[in-house]
Amino acid sequence: MGEPRRPADVGLDSAESEIAGIVPVHGRSLGLGAAVALVIGNVVGTGIFLLPASLAAFGTVSLVAMAAVTVGAIAMAMVFGKLGARIPAGGGPYAYARNAFGEFAGFWNAWSFWLTAWIGNAAIAVAWVGYVQYFAQQVVGLDWSGTAAAIVIALIGLWIPAVVNMLGARNMAAFQLVTTILKFAPLLFVAVVGLFFVQGANFGPFNATDGNWVGALSMAGAVALFIYSGVESVSIAAEKIKDPARNIGRASIIGVLACAALYMLSTVAVMGTVPHARLLESSAPFADALNNMFGGSAGGVLMAACAIISGIGALNGWTMLVAEMPMAAARDGMFPAMFARESRRGAPLAGILAGTILTSVMLLVAYASENAFNTIVLLASFTTVIPYFFSAAAQLYWLVTGARVVDKRRLTRDIVISVIALVFAFWMAYGSGSDAVLGGTLMLLVGVPVYIWVKAKRGEYGPQV
Repeated sequence: MGEPRRPADVGLDSAESEIAGIVPVHGRSLGLGAAVALVIGNVVGTGIFLLPASLAAFGTVSLVAMAAVTVGAIAMAMVFGKLGARIPAGGGPYAYARNAFGEFAGFWNAWSFWLTAWIGNAAIAVAWVGYVQYFAQQVVGLDWSGTAAAIVIALIGLWIPAVVNMLGARNMAAFQLVTTILKFAPLLFVAVVGLFFVQGANFGPFNATDGNWVGALSMAGAVALFIYSGVESVSIAAEKIKDPARNIGRASIIGVLACAALYMLSTVAVMGTVPHARLLESSAPFADALNNMFGGSAGGVLMAACAIISGIGALNGWTMLVAEMPMAAARDGMFPAMFARESRRGAPLAGILAGTILTSVMLLVAYASENAFNTIVLLASFTTVIPYFFSAAAQLYWLVTGARVVDKRRLTRDIVISVIALVFAFWMAYGSGSDAVLGGTLMLLVGVPVYIWVKAKRGEYGPQV
């Protein structure tokens, strides 16, 4: 095997040479626009439609918390942009952790993100079903409120994106772009037009909790942290991005800035147009905001349609990511080989099918217990910050040690951004709660026997250089 070599002392490492020599240019079908749509589509899921009501319980201090969380999310996007330029390899955080800290760290990041993708899809599907049921009741008078009907609707919502992804990246990209535009436009309408209807009396107290404002800020931040999952989307799909060294960073930052503007403006607009007491009880705050702005009840139907589009778009993007991460790891011999195989259309069929089947099982678990949905959301949030933390740590490691070429003129700025991203990831883990941390850690430990099995099957032992 030889002695370990510093990455800066050799040419392309394994991940980079794979990108340069194995991945064909014609396989890069996602341009900057599609890449930005992927970020927005994955970050803006169904959570935005309930966010203002959730934050109202903490008071207007939640706006300060959102601003702080947004700074962290932007820092994380900038880190992913820098890392994507350094190592434009598929798998994103997996490739970064593997190159900085070794193959086991890479495997654990791939495993953690894989858990996140299919667990999180179950949560998106459960939330999505509620809007489908509301729309069906209001528009066509159908009562799909039963558990059996909800399960069928959710499964349809999961398998439609799976089929789209199995048809190839070009079809997935077109689908993602359309759903992103259709859901972003009406949300932006509420966010901008709603500002003209804001009344100061509608905002609640600065601190609406029984504790001090510092505690309220922390709790509101813990809720707001979860809405930015997906900032790493483009780095995961690097092998499908045109000019990845340039577009990964641009798409990540543009996408997060667009989401940040939407989140902040829409939350202020809804809080300012819906009285605080009513907002606390609202299950459709955007619909209530539209109704207060223009009168009537059409707002509920419009927002339900918007939420349906948003959810299916998020499921479409995350279905791709659930297959991309294990595919990159499988090519390096750290996931079963079947995950590395692609169809004639360039779709990783095994990863798509395995992820969607596991999501379907998790979905059944969600409907078997009243509290399963919250548990799933928090669990997925915890598992996603493991790759965030290691990615920020990898960037900080390379900047501090000089193991990679760094721009000395921007060294201080890059270190500060990396530290902010590192703290952001740590805060996200803390905000997930003790139950999610315990459950997520146990699920991470389950990956160790899988790693042993894959290594034994390949006849390998010890780190591979």
